Formats: sequence, C-alpha cells, structure tokens
Amino acid sequence: MSTTNSTSLEETARQAVDLARRHGANEASATAGRMRELEVQWRDGRVEKVSEATTRGLSLQLFVDGRYSAVSTSDLRPEALERFISDSIAMTRVLTPDEHRRLPEPEFYAGRASVDLTIEDPRQAQLSSEERQRFARELEEGARSAEGKGAILSVTTGFGDLSREVFRVTSNGFEGGSRSTQFAASAEVSVQDPDGRRPEEGDSGFARFFEDLPSATALGRRAGERAQGRIGSVKGASAVLPMAVDNKAAGRLVSMLLSSMVGAAIQQKRSFLDGKLDQQVGSSLLSLSDDPHLKRGLGSRLFDGEGLTSRPMALFEEGVLRTYFIDSYYARKLQTRPTTGGPSNLSWKLGTKDRAGLLTDLGEGILVTGFLGGNSSALTGDFSLGIQGFRVRGGQLAEPISEMNISGNQLDLWKRLVAVGGDPYRYSTSRTPTLVFEGVQFAGT
Repeated sequence: MSTTNSTSLEETARQAVDLARRHGANEASATAGRMRELEVQWRDGRVEKVSEATTRGLSLQLFVDGRYSAVSTSDLRPEALERFISDSIAMTRVLTPDEHRRLPEPEFYAGRASVDLTIEDPRQAQLSSEERQRFARELEEGARSAEGKGAILSVTTGFGDLSREVFRVTSNGFEGGSRSTQFAASAEVSVQDPDGRRPEEGDSGFARFFEDLPSATALGRRAGERAQGRIGSVKGASAVLPMAVDNKAAGRLVSMLLSSMVGAAIQQKRSFLDGKLDQQVGSSLLSLSDDPHLKRGLGSRLFDGEGLTSRPMALFEEGVLRTYFIDSYYARKLQTRPTTGGPSNLSWKLGTKDRAGLLTDLGEGILVTGFLGGNSSALTGDFSLGIQGFRVRGGQLAEPISEMNISGNQLDLWKRLVAVGGDPYRYSTSRTPTLVFEGVQFAGT
C-alpha cells in the first residue's frame, strides 16, 4: 500500500480532528478520501452508457462524553466543515452513552509492515475512452464466438476502472494513507433454448492492475459458453451425492462461514462458531489464512478500517478454528484483544489438481457452478441454497441441471470436505479453489 502523496487529504483529515477536539470531542478520527470512477456499458453492438464520476469526502468518528457517532460530508470548505463538525458534536451529545466506544488503544497501531503492496496501476490514468470501449466491444465479440446449440439473443458487457486515495488521522496518534486502483470487466449473455426458455449467464473479472484482467476475448467467450451450457437444463432427481463446487462459485460458501466469525455475532451469541475456538469444525483439508500483504491483492492493506495494523493470521488449520474477526469495540465487550474487523485476502492450502482432475476423481456427482438465492443462519449454521450446474457421470460433465437445492448444516458440510483444488479464483478476495464435498443432500424431482 503506497502512502498517498496528496497533502490536501492529509491536511483535511488533520484539520477535521483538530476542529472536533476544539468543539468538545474527547477523541476523534477522520478519513478523507477521493475516488474517480469511469465505466463503459456496451449492449448488442453499441455503447449504451459512458459515465465518469469523481467524489471527494470526509468521514468522522466522534467520541463525546462517552457517546459515539459516525458522520460524513462532501462539503470540505473550511467554513462548512467547522459548522458540520460543531453540529455533529451537538447531535452526539444527546445519544445514549456506550462505555465501550473509544478509539483503539495506540499499541494496536504499532508494527505496521514496511512492504509495497503494489495496488496502484499507473496505467489506469493513461487509459483512453477508446481503449475502454474497445475492451467492452471485444467482450461482446468473445461472447458471440462461443459455440453452442442456442442462438444468442443479447449480450451486455461492461468495463470500468477506478482510482482511490484515502488518508486517516486519529486524535490518539494514528496516521496512514493509501492509493489504489481497481479494474472490473463483465459480460452477461442470454440465449434461446429450443424449449422456449431464455437462460442467462455471464462471467466477470476484477483486478488491481489492468494487465491482470483476463483478456476481453477469453472472458467474453467464457460468459458465452456458460450461457450455452444452460441450454437443456433439467431438474435432477433428489439424491445424496458428492458435490464439486466451481472455484468462482465456492466463494458463496466461504462467505457464509466467515460471516459467523465476526465480533458482533460472537459477542451477541448469534454464531454457530461461538465457543469453538481451537476446536475441530471442519475436515483436515480446511486450512486457510488471512493474508493482508498479498501483492496486487484486491483486499491488501497495511491497516484496517480503524487503523489496526494488519498482520497475516491463521483462520483454520487442518479444520481447527484459530481466530475470530474482532474489532476494538467488540474486543472490549468480549474482554479480549482485537484482531481485525474483517478479512482481507484469503490464502488456502491448495491441492494439486484442477477442476477437471477433481471431476475425474469424483466419478459420479454434481458440479455446482452457481448458487441462486437461498439463506444461511449464522446462529445455527443451517442453510438452504438453490444451485445450478452439471451432473457428473464417469468423471465428465453430463446434462446441465437447475431448479435444485442443497441443504444442511455448515458444521457438517465443512467436515465433509474431501478435496481442495490447486486452482484459486484470482478475481476475488476469497481466492477460493474448486472444493469437493462428500454426501451432500440435493433436492430435485
């Protein structure tokens, strides 16, 4: 994470903290930020929308006589800022006191890593409107090149990029900033099924650097192939079968698991993982850690949203739960040390096989390529999810399936993890590989 070279954001954040203290805040933090976003949407051979937006703003945390508020403004004129802060502090004074609301103790700001996270691409500032439109157009061309049984009815593609700069200051000694870029590309394709249905599917990619995106042609073709793969989908028979989950789709399962590890859920006894620290909650193949220092990572950071120094930490080791995501507020309530408020980049202990190799080993089962709706209880771990994908027969993809559901309990599901791929999905913070579970209950016909 490179340090911001813009003194204006630093000055704005420092000025806001000074104003807050002068107007009666016991403690305060301020984060000043600037973001520029550009987006091209392309539909069926022509530009549908081109947009550009630049935003600049300030967010404040105010701690006044045991009371707390979080406020924000986009009007950074000195006279407007002073009035805004004065009014915000007056409002904070009427709120209910909360003894646990304070800035993090300064000791948790210490030890910040001295590494270059490489999360700002200088090419972003040089991209032209023509290059953005060409990428969107090539996405469509790639999608329409996909072979299949159905006529392509419509293709919608998009390409966008942004640059972001932030600087944070607290009244008890923290200062830090960052500059970063991000690129996003997507394609959505609808096709004509001979039975009259019009299935839709797509694909997308996200990266810090433009060169790390998949090529427009390849990404578009995958979106087209995914749409063509939905033609002839059937509702399979109910059964208990092995389940492989595509690396892109597997992030949904992981997000359900991690959402039960946050401080609020643990403190309020709303998590099925409460009280299970250092206990076996998954199979021995479940080993992953949080890696905030991953170069070019979408979640990479030197400190988190409240300034806590970011450090790599084990989440699960051979199925044993090793930590929770605890910010300073819930750490006080739980009478423990804070870790961080949420995940950055996940790093998995990977296997050696790609999806095709895992399906060969699977033999008979179902490959899930997407989850459709459903719900999961953080309290009990019970879940029910709609799925689409393919029946697997003899280690090969067979007929596409849809309108089926899986259900169960997460503690049981993760103990059924029997294989982890060597193919992490690079375009998300979860970086999930293909995962294989045994004995999953599928509901269909």
